[in-house]
Amino acid sequence: MSQHPLAQFLDTVPDFPKPGILFSDISPLLKTHFVETIDAMSALFTAEEWANIDCLAGIESRGFIFASALAFKHNKGFIKVRKPGKLPNVHASIDYGLEYGTDSLEMQKGDGSRIVLMDDLIATGGSMGAAAELCEKVGYNVVGMACLIDLAALNSFAYKDMVVRSVIQIED
Repeated sequence: MSQHPLAQFLDTVPDFPKPGILFSDISPLLKTHFVETIDAMSALFTAEEWANIDCLAGIESRGFIFASALAFKHNKGFIKVRKPGKLPNVHASIDYGLEYGTDSLEMQKGDGSRIVLMDDLIATGGSMGAAAELCEKVGYNVVGMACLIDLAALNSFAYKDMVVRSVIQIED
């Protein structure tokens, strides 16, 4: 399988944030190829799909980078999916499992908007699945999910038959 050219600008960090985890650091990529990265993520959806999206929802914290940049690029709204204690007027929260622990997410009340969920990486699908469930719980309609990196060897994640679109797939 041919890998996206942007993959060469990732930095792989062993044993971060915990022993046994091989962390894909997007910092070098964003520093030198931010515009190209946003363009590649934008291309994950067709013009027709973009026309039917109201807002981009970013999962804290790296998902904010992509969701806000794509919201700006496509003249859409931006919604935050936050960790506990960082958002006023919380309407609902959800707990979920990670590849290396557990966490929670919170959101404010939704308004029926059609949204695409964004994050930097999908590993097991825990945070993406929880965020999708939470978005619907607070009143949004999830019409797509995307991330920069898919650790494909760790998941076969789909939410209501919707797969996460990604620019870079890491198979091992």
